Amino acid sequence: MSERWIADRMHNIDASGIRKVFDLAANMTEPINLSIGQPHFDTPDEVKESLFDAVREGKNAYSQTQGIAPLREKLEARVTAEFGHADRQLFITSGTSGALMLTLSALVNPGDEVIVFDPYFVMYKHLTAMSGGKVVLIDTYPDFKIDVEKVRDAITDRTKIILFNSPSNPTGTVSSVEEMKALAELAKEKDVALLSDEIYRSFCYDDKFVSPARWNEDTIVIDGFSKSHSMTGWRCGVVHGPVHVMQQMTKLQQFTFVCAPHPVQWAALAAADYDISGRVKEYREKRDFMVRELSANYEIKGADGAFYLFVKAPWGTATEFVKAAIDQNLLVIPGNVFSSQDTHFRISYAAENSTLEHGVEVLKKIAKGPAS
Repeated sequence: MSERWIADRMHNIDASGIRKVFDLAANMTEPINLSIGQPHFDTPDEVKESLFDAVREGKNAYSQTQGIAPLREKLEARVTAEFGHADRQLFITSGTSGALMLTLSALVNPGDEVIVFDPYFVMYKHLTAMSGGKVVLIDTYPDFKIDVEKVRDAITDRTKIILFNSPSNPTGTVSSVEEMKALAELAKEKDVALLSDEIYRSFCYDDKFVSPARWNEDTIVIDGFSKSHSMTGWRCGVVHGPVHVMQQMTKLQQFTFVCAPHPVQWAALAAADYDISGRVKEYREKRDFMVRELSANYEIKGADGAFYLFVKAPWGTATEFVKAAIDQNLLVIPGNVFSSQDTHFRISYAAENSTLEHGVEVLKKIAKGPAS
């Protein structure tokens, strides 16, 4: 096979650092795993039963590209009640990753710029590269807050999209009303698309979730069932935004993903009415435990939502610190997977309490150095 077969764009995409940690975990004996970005609980039984029923009833062929009508209608009613936008349309995607890929592919021309906040969800950088775009990073250290004036200064005539998520992966930061309003108004003023990844919106622990779509009717919103209902492997996402954009994205889905998995969409219809408040309370308690136990030895900012802490390494680089943790059988993710900096590491507290307790023991042990 010739190297020239490989498209140039592939050289701009690195293998996921998270996947490397997953591969490492497979070769470890019972690791203390605080690396996985997915709920530790299983999919609710009611949702499983709806999937089984759909399969047994023969709902196994393609659905409409935009998704089954009952699911779209239920979700559209909620979106309309929340935002009241007359020109807002919704369709079902093959996961939020599929929605991200469709949005970037439909909007970004080669050479266009996509503003992303550093630290960022790892997929943003690589999907932008696949679409031919260029990521422009906005530094949010040390507190992970959005400085809208930095965004204003970064906008050029090639800026096409501002892309962010709140609650954030990897920092757990929940953006404030003031940040969201200012960002929404700036995007509208500059005629730049605002893409809001809201997959963790259910997990806000201290303040109520707020979407920038409240102040900008052209905001494109991505959501789904993966995190809220532990359906990460089921690949059912949601995207809504201006009709003319959704039409282009639906057309692109027709010739790529075709549709979200059909029986899963019927399960998502059941999930839409399933009460997850108990899980949110449980994760708030896990967050509180981790912050309480680690704050004496570690600098922690953000941690308002999702199920992550983005913690400053107390010595060395984050890569060096994570190596010391792995030597103690603890798996966490070095921050340079999510950032241009190598100063922090990500903890996922989506784990059993006993695992969190063991993880805290190791982190306290190595706080002063690898041999401590």
